[in-house]
Amino acid sequence: MSDIRIASAEDQILLDKEAKYCSYGDTVHYIEPPRIFSRCEGSYVWDTEDQAYLDLQMWYSAVNFGYANPRLNNALKQQIDTLPQIASQYLHKGKIELSEMIAVDAKNKFGLDGRVHFNVGGSQSIEDSLKVVRNATNGKSLMFAFEGGYHGRTLGASSITSSYRYRRRYGHFGERAQFIPFPYHFRGPKGMTKEEYGSHCVQQFARLFETEYNGVWDPKVGQSEYAAFYVEPIQGTGGYVIPPMNFYRELKHVLDQHGILMVSDEIQMGFYRTGKLWSIEHFDVQPDVIVFGKALTNGLNPLGGIWAREALINPKIFPPGSTHSTFASNPLGTAVGLEMFKMTSEVDYGAMVMAKGKYFLEGLQDLQKRFPIIGDVDGLGLALRCEICGPDGFTPDKATLDYMVEEGMKGDMVVDGQKLGLILDVGGYYKNVITLAPSLEISYPEIDLGLKLLEQLLVRATKR
Repeated sequence: MSDIRIASAEDQILLDKEAKYCSYGDTVHYIEPPRIFSRCEGSYVWDTEDQAYLDLQMWYSAVNFGYANPRLNNALKQQIDTLPQIASQYLHKGKIELSEMIAVDAKNKFGLDGRVHFNVGGSQSIEDSLKVVRNATNGKSLMFAFEGGYHGRTLGASSITSSYRYRRRYGHFGERAQFIPFPYHFRGPKGMTKEEYGSHCVQQFARLFETEYNGVWDPKVGQSEYAAFYVEPIQGTGGYVIPPMNFYRELKHVLDQHGILMVSDEIQMGFYRTGKLWSIEHFDVQPDVIVFGKALTNGLNPLGGIWAREALINPKIFPPGSTHSTFASNPLGTAVGLEMFKMTSEVDYGAMVMAKGKYFLEGLQDLQKRFPIIGDVDGLGLALRCEICGPDGFTPDKATLDYMVEEGMKGDMVVDGQKLGLILDVGGYYKNVITLAPSLEISYPEIDLGLKLLEQLLVRATKR
């Protein structure tokens, strides 16, 4: 095990400049000194000292299809040489065809006509969805969202994100949310199966509508004060918490009874992360709005958007000028998005992801049997979680996970003679969960390698 790593002279010059000139508003230095990276390919990134790191978080699931994916990179390069830019008020083929692809897919899966609106990223697309929802519900600005939910850090998105620290210094602007418990079975009441706990959570939510004195429902006119329920079908930043399969079906029944829309935030779990295009597909419900971003362009272009059913977004109810972004539906982003859809349609991509996810999860379950500090593992497709706890296997242990993250970034582990680092992401309500989002193109030998590196970190953590 190496001592604390010291930045090279060249890196230190850059770090000194960063300390003086860069805003830290979107910066978290998880380790000191921070690494500066110089190249990437597949499941790996390299720092300026040419040390390789296996990345098991892939830019928070933005690079689902691997770093520097040749096919997607080439789509971007070809578009640069034809129509690299055009104002968003003008049409181009990519915008129309990508909208059609998403809308036709939704029609086939959910039986609903709908339309697509693009913006420049996930948070901005959440803002657009809030406009659609408010417009369709006569200006209602109250939303339901989940404890542990994360929807972004723009003003509207942070207002429906459960972490108060994102709102504390900025106040509230328009939207407000009531946060509802998510069926986090590992930390739920004992004595219930996962499905029973899911039903229990729905029943507790349904109580809000039993009487006007619970504060959300006027039975005399049959109207709720709340416009929509914003859900991440699989919680992302909250720790890749996977609900029981009956949960959303039962929740949607309550929402439909009371005229409340369901908005599915697929920004982190969309585009096959869970083995389906949209993670909500696993739960046999029809969302009213889908919000997407990140992996649509494999991180090559900040393009996101929304799909909404026709009654919410047709030009009569959501007319021109309702929302706008200069770079929305830009041709570079839509070209990559179209190529991504073509690439994933040529093989049974979902089946491939599910098979790899099952293999990876079995490896995590084996580690859990051998290391008592792993309290819980779970996964759906290649969205996987590993919860690090105290010796009792339950008490959250953030400090140990922080240690593991730092050790992984030292780049000094050795497997089969190869010196490597390991990039992990930290999530969860107590910041004690490894949220694993490897490249969907990861090979089985790379999964084995990732498990061996995780094992080395667990050994270090238990012996320290």
